[in-house]
Amino acid sequence: MDLFTFQGYATTGLAQIARKAKVLPGSLYHFFPTKEDLLHATLLRRHELLQPVVLDPIWQRENDPIERVFALLGGYRRMLEMTDFEHGCPIGNLVIEVSNTHPAARRLLVRNFDNWLDAIEQCFREAAPRLPDDQDPRRMAVFVLVTMEGAVLLARAYRNFEAYDAAIVSLRDYVERLLADAETAAARRASGGSRRPRRA
Repeated sequence: MDLFTFQGYATTGLAQIARKAKVLPGSLYHFFPTKEDLLHATLLRRHELLQPVVLDPIWQRENDPIERVFALLGGYRRMLEMTDFEHGCPIGNLVIEVSNTHPAARRLLVRNFDNWLDAIEQCFREAAPRLPDDQDPRRMAVFVLVTMEGAVLLARAYRNFEAYDAAIVSLRDYVERLLADAETAAARRASGGSRRPRRA
């Protein structure tokens, strides 16, 4: 997974993977006859690890579902910082590289994105009572994913966080406005709706 993430799928050889894993090439070929088999296995493994490795530590620190979303985005920022902009999004990286040439891998990449979207959608579903009634949790999750992927890509290109931080601030502003709108609507309902002021 690390080699595919940091140097790409095409430039990573099975012999290099065997050395990294400290196994004999024959053992690797026994379980993964082709490099694509190994790619599929790593994508399935990433799907399995999202909840316990990525999400659970954040969910345990943050109880508020909205803050969980932004804590996750903060985690991606820290990952970029710790790796000097080398890591990026492992799924996004592979989509660019293999989605046109490896259809089976593309389907697994989509499963990984869907897994991520499901988690964020659940956050917005839990926050639904605080959001306007017309907000679709899935569409909001897609908005967050698109923002994150674009922010990560620009941060890696520019080698700074200016675009990343601007994107997250704008996303935060959008969500805060939704929360404020819902709060205002709830207050109006509680007061009997919007009534015209009496004439003097």
